[in-house]
Amino acid sequence: MDAAAIVRLRSVLLEVEEAVALEAPGRQDAAVLVPLYGWPERPGLVFTERRHDLRRHAGEVSFPGGRRDPGEGIVEAALREAEEEIGLDPARVRVVGALPPIGTFVTDFQIHPVVGLIDGELEFKPNPAEVATVLAFELSWLREGFAMRRLLRRGLPVRTPTYVVREHLIWGATARILRDLLGRLERLGPARPERGEPGR
Repeated sequence: MDAAAIVRLRSVLLEVEEAVALEAPGRQDAAVLVPLYGWPERPGLVFTERRHDLRRHAGEVSFPGGRRDPGEGIVEAALREAEEEIGLDPARVRVVGALPPIGTFVTDFQIHPVVGLIDGELEFKPNPAEVATVLAFELSWLREGFAMRRLLRRGLPVRTPTYVVREHLIWGATARILRDLLGRLERLGPARPERGEPGR
């Protein structure tokens, strides 16, 4: 990886210790890995699509992650969950920073996003008990798919940030994390990567 490009990326992220010191609504601690690949030439992010028969967040697109175990730091939790959910070897992830925590309204989680660069090929082994498929979306596709949309939540219309790539809708906590990350990356100036097609 390009050392200078990594330094620039770190400059718009929080240090892990800074992020841990911040508070967000939520009584249960959780961590997610925000897996960034192809940086800086053709960057993208890895998501999971959860199984459609799960009790919570069925069918939703999210970053790999989950509840923190007692005594576990946010980096350890994020890497452990990514390995359990998509088979991502922690040795292939270079943690470069973190984002401010966010709270979830329904499940009452305080989620700490950890940003990590994936080295090598995008090869995953999704856990069939939780994950329907692993999705890899280029940042340019995500930016193009952004819109403030009106969604029904518990029967009430809510205007919220969303991202649509092909038939996949990203909303809720994942969309809020994504919006924060993309806003920070915009500070680095316009990127002009070779464009691909979302359907590839």
